[in-house]
Amino acid sequence: MNEVVIAREDPRAPDVTKLICDLDQMFHRLYPAESNHLVDIETLAAPDIHFFVARRMPAFLHPARGDALGCGALWHRDPAYGEIKRIYVRPEARGLKLSKLIMARLEQDAREHGLKAMKLETGTLQPEALGLFAKWGFRRCEPYADYPTDDPYSVFMEKTVG
Repeated sequence: MNEVVIAREDPRAPDVTKLICDLDQMFHRLYPAESNHLVDIETLAAPDIHFFVARRMPAFLHPARGDALGCGALWHRDPAYGEIKRIYVRPEARGLKLSKLIMARLEQDAREHGLKAMKLETGTLQPEALGLFAKWGFRRCEPYADYPTDDPYSVFMEKTVG
C-alpha cells in the first residue's frame, strides 16, 4: 500500500535537487531570465526556509527512500509573514492533489511558527498555479520584499493565516 508523506527535507538531496532543476527548466521555458525570481538550492537549505517534499511511500520504507513527487517551501522572511517558494509537482504525479497537500503543510508551518500571513510571487503564464492559490484563499497584493515592481510577468498574492 502506498501513502503520501510530506516532510521537511534538505533540498540538496539528489532526488530533491532533480525536482528543483525540473522546475527551473519549466520556468526558463516560460519566462525571460529577468522575470525568473528563483532562489538557488543553497538558499533553499538555509535555516529560515522550511523546505518540504511529498513522497509516495511504500509502507515498509523509510521516508527518505520513497519517490519524491513534489515540493514546496516557506521562507520565514519576517516575523509577520512567510513567503511560499518552489511549489512543484512532477507531471506524472499531477491529479493526485499533491499541491493541495503541500499547501496545507506550508500553512500549518506558518501557523506553528506564529506567522500572520503568507505571500508569494508567481507568473502570469501559470493559470493552474494562479487557480490553486486563489482557491486556497490568496488575493492579489502589491509587490513586496526586493521583487521588481514593474515585471509584467509577476503576480503577487497574500493570505492571512493568523
